[in-house]
Amino acid sequence: MNDLQLPADLPRLPRRRRETSKRDYGRVLVVGGSVGMAGAPALASQAALRSGAGLVEMVVPESVVGIAAGFDPCVMTRGLAAGSDGTFAAPALDAICARAELADAVAVGPGLGRSTATQSIVLALWRDLPQPAVFDADALWVLSQVNRRELAAHAGPRILTPHAGEMLRLEHEEPSSPVVRDRGLLERRAATLAAAIDAVVVLKGPGTFVVDRAARAHNETGNPGMATAGTGDVLTGIVAALLAQGLAPFDAARLAAWLHGRAGDLAAERVGEISLVATDLLTHLPQAITGKKVSGLFSPPPVSDTRSVDIEKES
Repeated sequence: MNDLQLPADLPRLPRRRRETSKRDYGRVLVVGGSVGMAGAPALASQAALRSGAGLVEMVVPESVVGIAAGFDPCVMTRGLAAGSDGTFAAPALDAICARAELADAVAVGPGLGRSTATQSIVLALWRDLPQPAVFDADALWVLSQVNRRELAAHAGPRILTPHAGEMLRLEHEEPSSPVVRDRGLLERRAATLAAAIDAVVVLKGPGTFVVDRAARAHNETGNPGMATAGTGDVLTGIVAALLAQGLAPFDAARLAAWLHGRAGDLAAERVGEISLVATDLLTHLPQAITGKKVSGLFSPPPVSDTRSVDIEKES
């Protein structure tokens, strides 16, 4: 990681030793997916790999495992019991917990769907996982259904990554409330929630706000082009990867927010804010991390010759 590029007050990942293996850089488990939403956990998983995790396993309902497995051959994929609605069935919980025992960090929520079974799964993982875990998307909807006393009872470090509407849901208010436009009030509520449940809250949006019981910070990277489907899943994967590599939750959240926004800024320079999509963040994460342009990575073929595409891979 290029120390000259990062602001001085941001945490750093240590340089990799020459004698090392994938198991030295953490194992991430991504729990999510449902019919029509197989791409969400795939984005989080790919982001975790691009952010340095040594191993990433994605568990999804068996109804979408074939689709999910096709996104990236570098991600380990496992299909678990599914209900008739295409979300996880209740019996999947035991298998999820078994896979989580092998992980150093867990990401819960991308594309998960909302059902009675997924609600029980999310609450059980929130309560019982000893590993650091990041909860996003539909997992936040589940957490908004319970009170703070229940949320304060968890076995390990927790990070929540709500956007403004999800923050209001966690406050038991409607996302359509006019409060959604009062950024200062939302940040104060995020700080109160973080202190009440002993978690890190990453309030996404302009100047993403990262807060826990003891510290708070605003992120300065990012742009309006990132207001597009899937970018939150990418952030979830980055956070999980940094947790798996040993960063403390607040540090992982801060660095993840910066890298996520920096990748978005680099993507906007290339494709513009209007055309930016979540996969553009994956493409530009290596440059965000190293500060060096990675030529040829996922470049389209020249217009004059579409017969072959040479992909330059990282060594």
